[in-house]
Amino acid sequence: MFSEPLLPGMTFRQSSGEGILPSQDLWQFAQDGVICSHREIQPGQIQPASIDLRLDHEAYRVHASFLPSRSAPLRVKAKSNGLFDKTIDISEPTLLEPGTIHIVRVVESLALPSDIYGIANAKSTTGRLDIFTRLITDWGDEFDRVPMGYHGDLYLQVVSHTFPILVKSGMKLNQLRLVRGKSDPVPDNELQELAKEDLLVLNDANCSGQGDINKGLRVSVDLQGDGSSGFIGYKARRHGRPINLGLSRHYDPEDFWLPIPRPNKGYLILEPNEFYILASRQAVRVGPNHAAEMVPYDPTMGEFHVHYAGFFDPGFGYGTGGEIQGAKAVLEVRAHVMPLLLEHDQLVGRLHYYKMAATPDKVYGVSIGSSYQKQGLALSRHFKGADGGALRSDQEMAAAKQDPVVAPNNNAAKSQRIDGDDDDSIVDIAFPSSKGENRINAKHG
Repeated sequence: MFSEPLLPGMTFRQSSGEGILPSQDLWQFAQDGVICSHREIQPGQIQPASIDLRLDHEAYRVHASFLPSRSAPLRVKAKSNGLFDKTIDISEPTLLEPGTIHIVRVVESLALPSDIYGIANAKSTTGRLDIFTRLITDWGDEFDRVPMGYHGDLYLQVVSHTFPILVKSGMKLNQLRLVRGKSDPVPDNELQELAKEDLLVLNDANCSGQGDINKGLRVSVDLQGDGSSGFIGYKARRHGRPINLGLSRHYDPEDFWLPIPRPNKGYLILEPNEFYILASRQAVRVGPNHAAEMVPYDPTMGEFHVHYAGFFDPGFGYGTGGEIQGAKAVLEVRAHVMPLLLEHDQLVGRLHYYKMAATPDKVYGVSIGSSYQKQGLALSRHFKGADGGALRSDQEMAAAKQDPVVAPNNNAAKSQRIDGDDDDSIVDIAFPSSKGENRINAKHG
């Protein structure tokens, strides 16, 4: 399928150790047909520790979410239970309304060796738009898990909770990690050693010491901000126009988001069923020989969830040789049923570190198209100034409307086409979006 190496001049050598497979192994798997595709796999799909999965041209609208089953392939089960509403061609940009559930076949399929399994998660840009995705296999009984030795197709369940979205075949909403053998989180005593070498947090003005380690690196929420903008997060506006997921730096953020000012009392009350973008207090780092995943600090907690995407790639907040001084984890937060008081520095999750089977031949960073390497608080890259500096306060927006001199030049940032997502392994705490989903995640996560 491919003849050129992932990086010019590099001789491929497949890793033989246990752990998360690096970019060069994933590229070789694409060449060898372990990762199969009826469309050519592009180099930009290969991330340091995962491969981006692309939407195929056919989607199925379903009446309800459902668990996979070992008793029948996905489409057979859906049809036999009367779950299929209609089949939709997404060869051209197609509108998915908030709250609707679609199953989309993935372009890539798998023919895994007996010692390799997969773990899937949403890309960070997907999560920042409040889009909930789950990978499904035929004959499987878990979301986002591919069993060892799996041979077959892959499907993606897609639900946009807040915004209408336009999707098209070829877009990338999810990513897949492949793991050889047993891969347990790095124990706390080893994390303590990494912390001594500044491999977990570095130059974190908000936190003392080298990070709070207890069953992983503890991550809390920042409700103070850095003082430069006066706000600490965003709240999604409802009933906006559709967001085309194939556009980058295109939309004015104030049309879709409300800025959240720094709370005077040190806490924020989350409104039920509203969507918020916040940031972690810690600026975290992941060295080239590790990957990481954010997990809930209490998987039984159902009052709120933080994040849909949980992967941190090797080099996140670190770079190739430690030149990056850490990057904040952007938190996608939603409360359920009742208002919830969220305090500054409140624990929201733990970062688990995992060993790579080998050092990847490329790490997370701008050179491979990663969008959030040096991020603070940031929206998804569909928005102009998506580094967190574009959104203005209500007073600033009102002044801009009265004085065209200070209004932003909307033509200054030209919109750019992207095929989907090419970056993004970033945090994510998989708190379930309903009590029912909580039971599912507690069982299968």
